[in-house]
Amino acid sequence: MDILFCNWRDTKNPEGGGSERYVENMARGLIERGHRVTIACASYDGAPRTEVVDGVRFVRRGTKMDIYLRTFMALLLGRYGKVDVVVDVQNGLPFFTRLATRKPVVVLVHHVHREQWPVVYPGLIGRIGWWIESRLSPRLYRHSKYIAVSQATRLELIDLGVDRDRVTVIHNGNDLAPAVGGARSPAPRICVLGRLVPHKQVEHAVDAIAELVNDYPDATLDVVGAGWWEDELRAYVRSRGIEDNVVFHGFVDDAAKHEILCQAWVMALPSIKEGWGLVIGEAGSHGVPTVAYSTAGGTTESIDHKSSGVLVDTPEEFTSTIRELVEDEEWRTFLGQGALVKSQTFSWSASQADFASVVGSVQLT
Repeated sequence: MDILFCNWRDTKNPEGGGSERYVENMARGLIERGHRVTIACASYDGAPRTEVVDGVRFVRRGTKMDIYLRTFMALLLGRYGKVDVVVDVQNGLPFFTRLATRKPVVVLVHHVHREQWPVVYPGLIGRIGWWIESRLSPRLYRHSKYIAVSQATRLELIDLGVDRDRVTVIHNGNDLAPAVGGARSPAPRICVLGRLVPHKQVEHAVDAIAELVNDYPDATLDVVGAGWWEDELRAYVRSRGIEDNVVFHGFVDDAAKHEILCQAWVMALPSIKEGWGLVIGEAGSHGVPTVAYSTAGGTTESIDHKSSGVLVDTPEEFTSTIRELVEDEEWRTFLGQGALVKSQTFSWSASQADFASVVGSVQLT
């Protein structure tokens, strides 16, 4: 069977993140089961237009601004070759693939973007985007099956009018932590990992470290990731006067990422919304607990409150909780042990099997 994933980025893209990791893990699972898989995504500087990695064909065209139109037209004109099933990865906007093919379409949703639209695109553009996601898309894909990465996302889709029996939850998996050099830092190190965009609210982690340095002058915030909001974040760090306490690592490879996680005391995840929060499991694999917002959606499932991490309600509580974990080694160690156990609960192999089952079922209908 030939399966086409339509996704705006891939993991090699400097702005790639956890959602791209999920897509590519599912693609590899399908390859292992004898299917042929293509991922259509945007290009970036230095990217091959077409390449095969682990058996998955990547076709990169256009930018994050025109990838939707380019992918739609290529599918409509048959440029991807034989396609039996389309997986339309809806990161806020769908690819409208339902209008480009008569083949079965599965909609993959990491989370609903109700909160992000007014933050990233305030005004008319944001309102149009939310209307497409909340009104037009559920109607356009009213006969399609959905895959959500958490129960929280499934409930949000149902609230938008998607029939509950059409939504299957398939969680993210976790990889075992690779053996890396280094050890836990002797001085407090807080890590925030993800794309540098407004709705990730990295400023809240900056505020937390700014409070810590008053009593822990050698405390450090490691910011891992890239994105178009980086200049604004650097300016914010300067405004708080803590340039020497914040390290911007940019886009790093897996080895460097895990070395940073290995040194961390706490993972900060101040994002407005997370479908699951893959970085939570990555930190947990090193025994590092995460502090996140209880209103972020999938975090209520990827974190066991006060067992593998802490869920908070306000920025003030976010800051105070990070301080508590820095000051209380016993509490931090207890949560870190819980985070390690939690990270071993979910496997990519189980998720891949479930994903392949859903894709196979739509092809047979």
